[in-house]
Amino acid sequence: MAKKLALIASKGSLDWAYPPFILASTAAALDYEVQIFFTFYGLTLLKKDLGDLKVSPLGNPAMPMPIPMPNFVQMLPGIESVATMIMKQKIADKGVASIEELRNACIEAGVKLIACQMTVDLFDFKKSDFITDIEFGGAATFFEFAGESNVNLFI
Repeated sequence: MAKKLALIASKGSLDWAYPPFILASTAAALDYEVQIFFTFYGLTLLKKDLGDLKVSPLGNPAMPMPIPMPNFVQMLPGIESVATMIMKQKIADKGVASIEELRNACIEAGVKLIACQMTVDLFDFKKSDFITDIEFGGAATFFEFAGESNVNLFI
């Protein structure tokens, strides 16, 4: 019997986009059956156009910055753009796969990507906004799989 991994992806920023796709693609490579349920802001990770994913040091005190940055500085206009630029450069310098590449690796490995229908409705998204290799479902869809999973993670 195959091991199963169920993930909930609830955040859509650059730094929070990596964990569900890395964990899912790795588990799939280890012969796990994997499903990711994308809800609220995580749902944007399934859109055709990922847009310009950002990262913010505000509220993220563990984020390594080139210089120490007090909390009040993190609120200044433009700091989010600087932090995003630093992170994107670090990703490029280290040869880390892009979110699109990781998402495609998940699809190729058979990871089931589920868009939360309630969130689609809540934010007035259209099904045409999303990539084609996904399913739409509610919480019951997630629980059906998660209830039988060996590992359940909320990201």
